[in-house]
Amino acid sequence: MTKSELIADLSAANPHLRAQDVELIVATVFNEITAALSRGERVELRGFGAFTVKRREARTGRNPRTGEAVPVDEKAVPFFKAGKELRERVNRGKRDTRKPTEAKGRARAGVAA
Repeated sequence: MTKSELIADLSAANPHLRAQDVELIVATVFNEITAALSRGERVELRGFGAFTVKRREARTGRNPRTGEAVPVDEKAVPFFKAGKELRERVNRGKRDTRKPTEAKGRARAGVAA
């Protein structure tokens, strides 16, 4: 889902709000999350997850084309950890990914699926 699709879905679900207002709300939420992360703060949305910033130390990398050693500066990388409720909701729709023959073979052998 893209940002514009999110705005369209929210606008359709909330006809009492103007599309421009929904767009402003979505942009404001994203801007606030970005601003907090740039200040080094943690952003936690209960039931959804937490955004943090992780630091990567400076290191020596390799140019894949030439194999030459290249210095890589220290950098900050945004990191997202899904919350328990989000993980459960995502996994609720998952089905058994084993082949039917594997599932049957386990059931015959008395092994729980």
